[in-house]
Amino acid sequence: MTSVLTETTPVLRDTGGPLSGRLVVDLSRALAGPHAAMMMGDLGARVIKIENPGTGDDTRGWGPPFVGPEDDPQATYFLSCNRNKESLALDLKSDDGREVLRQLLERADVVVENFRPGVLERLGFSTDAMHAINPRLVILSITGFGHDGPESHRSGYDQILQGEAGIMSLTGSGPDDPQRVGVPIADLLSGMYGAYGVVAALLERERTGQGQVVRTSLLASLVGVHAFQGTKVTVAGESPEAQGNHHPSIAPYGLFRCRNGSVQISVGSEKLWGAFTSTFGLNPSAEGLASNADRVRNRSKVIGVVEAAFAGYDAEPLLAKLADAGIPAGKVRSLKEVYEWPQVASQGLLVDVEHPLLGSVTLPGPPLRFFDNASGAESTRRAHTAPPLLNEHDTSIREWLSTGEEY
Repeated sequence: MTSVLTETTPVLRDTGGPLSGRLVVDLSRALAGPHAAMMMGDLGARVIKIENPGTGDDTRGWGPPFVGPEDDPQATYFLSCNRNKESLALDLKSDDGREVLRQLLERADVVVENFRPGVLERLGFSTDAMHAINPRLVILSITGFGHDGPESHRSGYDQILQGEAGIMSLTGSGPDDPQRVGVPIADLLSGMYGAYGVVAALLERERTGQGQVVRTSLLASLVGVHAFQGTKVTVAGESPEAQGNHHPSIAPYGLFRCRNGSVQISVGSEKLWGAFTSTFGLNPSAEGLASNADRVRNRSKVIGVVEAAFAGYDAEPLLAKLADAGIPAGKVRSLKEVYEWPQVASQGLLVDVEHPLLGSVTLPGPPLRFFDNASGAESTRRAHTAPPLLNEHDTSIREWLSTGEEY
């Protein structure tokens, strides 16, 4: 990737939001750390992304798809996790790179890193060293398998962790068909847990005056969302298996075929079961169907009964009938359909930004909204900046550091 030294995108200093006035130094690359830092940027923090000179973040080369000019193609992967950031390319093995980073750490509230254990120490920026520079610094550190323990040395990649942490054993058409989740869920959850930990540490800093280290991992993030499947193992002593598009503990709850396609329904209570059976002329107390426990034990029979009831309906009229009866239901949308859906736009889940090479582009937006308690007016950050070009903000960041001003 070409290193771009000109500055073309304005940096928004006063963005509003709960983290406005906080400075985040993002030393991470790929997805987990960058996603965490982007979440903090969405909340109003100033985020300075440190990248390798010449090549930048790994995700700048992850594609296709690439968009933009042939001599400087932009990976849409990179665009997905780096909005609301500035880019500064530093060689951390050089005196200049280390000195600039030291100056940034003096001013920072948060630093995000996902190096292998030991890398920052060899560069001269161990946890102790960073806290000696700035005792108020909150350090978010993300690894693959954890920072300690017998397998802490292993490289962490989402594909590997989805298998190692059991998520693939729960995902697929059946126990012999393990499937990965269609997005890098371990990376994304690690970023979310990491940002959540940072906010908690910043809150505690208000009481203690001291920063601290927040650690999470791809392994921890996936085990952390096992939910009822986890307690099925630890409490009931059973081992869950994949069973396709049907819920392991609720029935009927899943994807069901109709005349020209399929619909999803969630019959999550006996009241809803009564409404469902009344709507379609079924006997709610038929053998094997009288309670949720019965229906879960007789899932194949339930699927047959439901799909027989749906066989005479096309999907859209069926969804309307289910809605009239108060039965939670929905369709399976493509992502293209999702981004064209007015409900998605109404929730602020699309943001338009001006990119220096691509012009006006639309990005998936942040999932949080904020409202003023007194007036009820929405205070969510509205002005966003495009993911930066490599080293785009070198001049402005160095000029700011030279003034000695705090952020």
